[in-house]
Amino acid sequence: MASAGNSSGDNILTRKTPILGQRLYVLIIATVLLVLAVFILLFLFLRNRNSKRRRIGIKHTSGLLPLVSNEMSEVKESDRVKATAKAVTEKNKVFLIDDVVKGVGIESGCKKVSSGSNESSTTRSESSSAFSASTDGLGGFGWGRWYSLRELEIATNQFSVENVIGEGGYGIVYRGVLHDGSVIAVKNLLNNKGQAEKEFKVEVEAIGKVKHKNLVGLIGYCADGAQRLLVYEYIDNGNLEQWLHGDVGPVSPLTWEIRIKIAIGTARGLAYLHEGLEPKVVHRDVKSSNVLLDRKWNARVSDFGLAKLLGSEKSFVTTRVMGTFGYVSPDYASTGMLNEANDVYSFGVLLMEIITGRSPVDYSRPPGEMNLIDWFKTMVGNRRGEDLVDPLIEVPPPPRVLKRILLICLRCIDLDANKRPKMGQIVHMLEADEIPYRSEPRSVRDIAPLHPQAIGYDKT
Repeated sequence: MASAGNSSGDNILTRKTPILGQRLYVLIIATVLLVLAVFILLFLFLRNRNSKRRRIGIKHTSGLLPLVSNEMSEVKESDRVKATAKAVTEKNKVFLIDDVVKGVGIESGCKKVSSGSNESSTTRSESSSAFSASTDGLGGFGWGRWYSLRELEIATNQFSVENVIGEGGYGIVYRGVLHDGSVIAVKNLLNNKGQAEKEFKVEVEAIGKVKHKNLVGLIGYCADGAQRLLVYEYIDNGNLEQWLHGDVGPVSPLTWEIRIKIAIGTARGLAYLHEGLEPKVVHRDVKSSNVLLDRKWNARVSDFGLAKLLGSEKSFVTTRVMGTFGYVSPDYASTGMLNEANDVYSFGVLLMEIITGRSPVDYSRPPGEMNLIDWFKTMVGNRRGEDLVDPLIEVPPPPRVLKRILLICLRCIDLDANKRPKMGQIVHMLEADEIPYRSEPRSVRDIAPLHPQAIGYDKT
């Protein structure tokens, strides 16, 4: 019986099938071989694709990534070990911004990237193209130039007191001269509770990739240990605050025409930040000391340490209220909701300051004149606009021109942030010959006065 069973099994395997007349065992063997071939091909395909991914990943990260990236690391572990000795001098490696911020791989100061390197130039130009055409790089330096701490010490004479040209809550600015004779401004950030690192990142992200004739350009940076330094273009005629409130004699060199030129330049710089970039930049600290002037009285907006980036999909961003007393809009001070309308308000206060020659808050004045905004509104409401003009201006403006500028001020400080004009509109208003009337006129008395006692925020 066993022999009969085996014979039956053999008959089944050797029996011909309808498939091409082949025997069953032939079809089974062919099927097994086909399945094995499919698995082998699939394995080789996946292996080859993973290999390509690894090669593409290395190639992608060898360049300089956009500064707004949230997570940045070094290209290779070997570069981390050799960064100090060979990163630039042998291979012109470009470190990522976050490595500079964290001090990763940099033990004895930042190395300069050779601007003559074809590899560096190509990499930077490719990275630059990732941004819109409006976000130009910094001249021939791409994202900016790296400086060693030693180089900046020599340029500023060991950060001597004689070279101090500015000082604020977040750092001291020094005048420096490089070995090639070019003059720079070096901002040494104060590391108060990590603030230096925060401001370093903010300034690099906000203006490290842009260039505009009314913005102070960031041309380089350096990190050494806990120290963070930013290198700017040097603007050789001081700031607006010094010319408005300093001892300039019985007649101010800032004529009415010069003051309007400064106001227009400042407005153009802010308009570029708000409307010419993506993401847009909200300065958050517009004030007279942050408007630098060159010898031809061209305005250059500076100090982006408090700036915030605001994407097109966002109408505002909620932040801790920061700014300078007297310039901060009441809506931002009360809610912490920040957008470009807050810069518009600050510009309105600045424009009042330019016209009157008075500080936003001056406790040496009589009680009714301590707060510039309150006094300004009262004077306009009483039709005494001509008395608002700085007495140090030798030739006062024509009444029609003055009225136009006064109305621009009032529109900028409207308590309803939605009714404030955009900075681009303000530029046209300042340049126009016609008075920017409202579609729905409101009297000065309709705009509630702003009392400094009602606002609480950080002072800088």
